[in-house]
Amino acid sequence: MKKNKFTNQIFTTNNFKETQKLGEDFARSLLARPQGETLIVALYGDLGSGKTTFVQGLAQGMGIKSRIISPTFVIIRSHELKEGTFYHVDLYRTESEKDIESVGLEEIMSDSRNIVVIEWAEKLKSFLPKKRIDIEFLNEEENVRKIMFRSSDQ
Repeated sequence: MKKNKFTNQIFTTNNFKETQKLGEDFARSLLARPQGETLIVALYGDLGSGKTTFVQGLAQGMGIKSRIISPTFVIIRSHELKEGTFYHVDLYRTESEKDIESVGLEEIMSDSRNIVVIEWAEKLKSFLPKKRIDIEFLNEEENVRKIMFRSSDQ
């Protein structure tokens, strides 16, 4: 995976608008990736740490006009892009690997035209591909978030 200005960086946001803006800026770096490169973005962090807010900005930066809400109850929402599909996955309510198998996530992640963003990615365990971008969200204060980007190319 090509490194960019986000790779191995830590950003601090002070409100939801800054978190959305960071997601929007990150989207531009993703859209510049080589065609045919599978893109999996794994999000980690406590409830309320800014993951969905970040995804809203990310989707906006990719030109998605529809409202982005967390797919907590449906697990996966898809949004068409000019080339490929943007998948927003929320594994908060999944309890086992069988839950994950039943939604077809492996197939979605294997299609190089897709951009797949996964909240609660730690629940994927053995399904999480080694080649991905990990983003961790930490609550610092009431509205302050530390957002850490890491690229996994193992």
